[in-house]
Amino acid sequence: MQIEIWSDVICPWCYIGKRRLEMALAKFPHWESVQVIWRSFELDPESPRQLPGTLDEMLAQKYDVTLQEAAAMNTRVTEAAKEVGLEYHLDNARPGNTFDAHRLIHYAASRQLDDGASERLMRAYFSESLAVGDRAALARLAPEFGITEKEALAMLESDAYSNAVRADEARAADLGITSVPSFVIDENIGISGAQSVEVFAKALQEAYDASAAD
Repeated sequence: MQIEIWSDVICPWCYIGKRRLEMALAKFPHWESVQVIWRSFELDPESPRQLPGTLDEMLAQKYDVTLQEAAAMNTRVTEAAKEVGLEYHLDNARPGNTFDAHRLIHYAASRQLDDGASERLMRAYFSESLAVGDRAALARLAPEFGITEKEALAMLESDAYSNAVRADEARAADLGITSVPSFVIDENIGISGAQSVEVFAKALQEAYDASAAD
């Protein structure tokens, strides 16, 4: 069974969705047969490497809401994250362009390390104030998921895996994916958003039953 996940490193619901899927997989009897593939999606491809100001200010401008309303949005998602054991510090978040982060995840995938890379980069952004558009900062995290800092920085200073990121984004467009997280199981069952553990569990069983019937 194959699960493709379109997500962005700075998407708060993507990290929550990742955790809820993992919770469903932990209870799934056939979890060992499941392959998870991370696909790239940029919430803001035109973003500079480092956005000025706070995350509240960015959200207020993006959604045309007040700073208080933006702060409330961040509070709600922080509480949702806490329910699945995640600790968000969005008041210190340093959003920016995520293209290089996606390239690093693809590089990790070439060594079957992409799940660890996705987890580490998300935790660094949401909990540790990672400057997500800073290549040196990204490279410093690489040893924690099995790639040397030197190797990671050399890759990031090249244009390697740029085509892989663009291919993921093109495929998302072909599939009609316009928001993340989006999960596609066996190219057949689609789940949009950070759904409940129960929704993921039901979809996993449905996909397994369908494959067993073939």
